[in-house]
Amino acid sequence: MEDTYLTLSTTSEGLYKEKGSKFLAFAIPVSSVSEIKSILEEKRKEFYDARHVCYAYIIGTERQESRSNDDGEPSGTAGKPILGSLLSKQLTNVLIVVVRYFGGTKLGTSGLINAYKEASFDAIANNDIVERKIEVPIEIYFDYICMNDVMRIIKDMGPTILQQEFDNQCHILLTIRKRDYPLIYSKFRDIDGVTIKDEKQ
Repeated sequence: MEDTYLTLSTTSEGLYKEKGSKFLAFAIPVSSVSEIKSILEEKRKEFYDARHVCYAYIIGTERQESRSNDDGEPSGTAGKPILGSLLSKQLTNVLIVVVRYFGGTKLGTSGLINAYKEASFDAIANNDIVERKIEVPIEIYFDYICMNDVMRIIKDMGPTILQQEFDNQCHILLTIRKRDYPLIYSKFRDIDGVTIKDEKQ
């Protein structure tokens, strides 16, 4: 079971020049569509005098959502090659914005595709690709007398404790690596007096 994904560690820039046109690329780690929208708004304001502000993004730990935009360039010549750079490096939770300043000479379809691709790859090359773990939550309720058994599993398997309450009825919210989830789930299930939240009625 795959439980890691690749993303970028920080924001980086790239540059490609062709026949007087300048392509400024920005590779930015992101986590939501709303965050992407506000970044795009900022970039459009910052580069108000640019001819085109094109972009592509992929988000989701399993690369569930992607989008590309040509911003007035001929269809498929800007957004798709930017998206292609993300796909070729298997990145997710990344937005790449490429700003074009027109240099007076048309580049043609293949020239544009190459320029947007090269600018994107330059921004990625100026960054660090990092591997992140996919973690999933598990929430348990248990009687105080089960405390030792529960804490032994937590100590052995090393999940992250997000929240805990200890009383007659105890409650712990954890996150665990996706690949370890079935094992920790079955270990908690085997203890009498432990209820896993999705089983609570």
